[in-house]
Amino acid sequence: MISSQREPLLGVEEEFHVVGLDSRRAEPEVELLLERLDGAEYSRELQRSLVETNVPPCSGLDELRDHVRRLRARLRAAAEPLGLGVVAAGTVPLVDLSGDDISAGARFERMQHDYQVLVREQHICGLQVHVDVPDRDTAVQVGHRVAPFLPTLLAVSSSSPFWRGHDSGYASYRNLLWQRWPTAGPPGPARTAAEYDAMISDLIASGTITDAGMLYFDIRPSAHRPTVELRVCDACPEVDDVVLVAGLFRALVARARAESEADQPLPSVRPELLRAANWRAARSGLDGDLVDVAGAALVAPALQLGGLVGDLRPWLEKAGDWEQVSELADAVLARGSGAARQRRAFGRRGLLTDVVDELLARTHGETAPVRPPTVPSVSELLTGYGPVAHDEAVTEKGTVGPAYGWMFRSLDRLGPRGLASANSALRSEQNARGVTFGADEGEDRLFPLDLVPRVVSADDWRHLSSGAAQRIRALEAFLHDVHGPGEILHDGVVPSDVVERAPGRPPDGAPLPADAVRIAVGGIDLVKDRAERWVALEDNLRVPSGIGYSMIGRRLLRSVLPDLEPPSGVVGLDDVPARLLEALRSAAGAGPEGEIAVLSAGDADPAYFEHTLLAEAMGVPVVTPSQLQVTGDGVLVAGRRCTALYRRIDETELVHATGADGRPLGRSLEAAAARGTVTLLNATGNGVADDKLVYAYVPKMISYYLGESPVLDSVPTYPCVDAHARDEVLDRLGELVLKPVDGSGGHGIVIGPQAGRDELAELAGAVRRNPSRWVAQDLVQLSTHPTFVGESLRPRAVDLRVFAVQGRGPGDRATVDVLPSALSRVAPAGSVIVNSGRGGGAKDTWLLR
Repeated sequence: MISSQREPLLGVEEEFHVVGLDSRRAEPEVELLLERLDGAEYSRELQRSLVETNVPPCSGLDELRDHVRRLRARLRAAAEPLGLGVVAAGTVPLVDLSGDDISAGARFERMQHDYQVLVREQHICGLQVHVDVPDRDTAVQVGHRVAPFLPTLLAVSSSSPFWRGHDSGYASYRNLLWQRWPTAGPPGPARTAAEYDAMISDLIASGTITDAGMLYFDIRPSAHRPTVELRVCDACPEVDDVVLVAGLFRALVARARAESEADQPLPSVRPELLRAANWRAARSGLDGDLVDVAGAALVAPALQLGGLVGDLRPWLEKAGDWEQVSELADAVLARGSGAARQRRAFGRRGLLTDVVDELLARTHGETAPVRPPTVPSVSELLTGYGPVAHDEAVTEKGTVGPAYGWMFRSLDRLGPRGLASANSALRSEQNARGVTFGADEGEDRLFPLDLVPRVVSADDWRHLSSGAAQRIRALEAFLHDVHGPGEILHDGVVPSDVVERAPGRPPDGAPLPADAVRIAVGGIDLVKDRAERWVALEDNLRVPSGIGYSMIGRRLLRSVLPDLEPPSGVVGLDDVPARLLEALRSAAGAGPEGEIAVLSAGDADPAYFEHTLLAEAMGVPVVTPSQLQVTGDGVLVAGRRCTALYRRIDETELVHATGADGRPLGRSLEAAAARGTVTLLNATGNGVADDKLVYAYVPKMISYYLGESPVLDSVPTYPCVDAHARDEVLDRLGELVLKPVDGSGGHGIVIGPQAGRDELAELAGAVRRNPSRWVAQDLVQLSTHPTFVGESLRPRAVDLRVFAVQGRGPGDRATVDVLPSALSRVAPAGSVIVNSGRGGGAKDTWLLR
């Protein structure tokens, strides 16, 4: 129930660092600055390098924004003639902690005497937001109801990664410094104004504080105004972030007041979990997982912030703030926190002065000048890296390539010992979250993730996504054709034998409604053959895995290496689950109310972790065949009809599965799909289009169905079923790569140059006995990428799996969306086979903006 109370006024107090425009260091010159500023809107702070502004009470967010900009502009106009600038951020990187620059006044001098180093190091700035409440009893109640949601606001505001000339490893190091005060943290146990005031009296009597203003809880009744005050946030460089925090806080207060008026019980959140959530928000801001205190689980920032905005919608709409706050939330998720932007500025040249320039510009709504990045010519981490012919980050001379200069500056600062520590932390994070991929022997093992991300330029990504979308469109047309009229076979573009002998061709066909989307999720494997030319290596149209591993890889890497931030920023993955779900709903023709589930074999599947991760991120259940019952009306799960199943179970396994009623499930489920009473995504029968032999004809499909030239090159492929091709293959057996047509996961592949004489002789016999089972390809020299092994970097072969999803657009035409969750897979030492089942791993792929 929404209260009938009037919309409360709100205001903010902003703290700023005063810095020298020449030195870029904090300067204790606030007295000079205040001489040029009149009125009560500006005041000194504890340190003489800090100044505070006070925005008058405002009724709306637009009015608040105007006042924030006005006060910042006046500060700037007063400061610049003095050779000074003002910076809105939790900390500034360059600061003197001598302790001699305390502002004059008995209160400040008493604090210096009592708190010593806490005062000397109080070179930090926060954002305080005030919201009107009718009385102090309400303020105390509101504080307890709002406290569980404050870590999200801290994450939004995080802007203090640098401290005393170094990256602290935290997004809000200011918060850690702030928490050292004896009265900082979540609100105390008081439940009424009388109890709260008694607590203040006791703390004053104990000598811990001297006045009510020194009670530094994250949220508190104001000591001077009839408001409840938010104090947990960093000062924000971006005015929009100030407005976002203020809008969310006012809505939280309004909801809390309504709950209090309705006599709803106070939330029960364990204090240690709330402190943990606060610490986690300070650690990673919006660049790592946050703690959901309700479920004691880690949640992606986009889900946490998006969920909070959605839950507050009734109160945001009542205040007229819904559209603005939702847009600002989307914007901050897209551009990243202030901490991330500072790290990007530092990454260009490794200079802290660039960080201060970035903050000076952002504080006043401007863009800092972009100076040419510097590239370290050598790196100690590359000692013994070896001569490399096709490495993406290291030149043949062993120097760092231009695109990776910023990265190696960060890695060199860590050094081998720091990287080993980060690697250990990464493994601990994986263990905590159960990030596994089943090994060949059936035992779960940690999914191998590397510390060094791979960079893909914006130009390369445009090329790759265009080529992947083209292949998916052509393969979708091919599947409809070969499961229907077969025109491409009649026209001789693809030999009939290729399709009829395809291992993935169902014996009784795979009939579906004419407008069905067969490839809802496709994975295209790509490689660089000479470190500059991308080549399509394989198409995966059945149950391609990797989207979830890409997402968790990003989150884990950001949690252990928060300062590894490219200057231009990285395309985010937060919207991937929503885009995947939208495509699945669209492909199934299911509206917002349609029931969709992830169909999995359960925890016996090697990729079960990914199934559960994607399902949770999309807000849909994971089901197994034993939970399904097929009826004349469709498919039921626990008595509820399921509109669509995102199939992550092998087709053969599904055919032999047993349903909830104890009967064979596979055929009846396929029949339901043919009737259109349920949609299988991906469709059964897709395997006819993604074996190693059909791959050779994809360029012809693109020309035949689309009338286009292939965007992506393919590897020259020789079908051994063809006599002429077979003779060439047998003559060049030691030069080629031989693949079984029905192989998957890297199994059965023989790399000619790496095979012994006996192995090649045995292979030749196998090809002669059953030529239709084999296909050969020219050996592609996969590019390599620096990978952390033991205590050093070593080159390892890599490929790239790109995911394209299809839905229905206007006129029921399929539309293709290439997701940014590309997964770079890494081969073990001495191998070019990257598949996880063969010991391969993965690394985060950073698509540059």
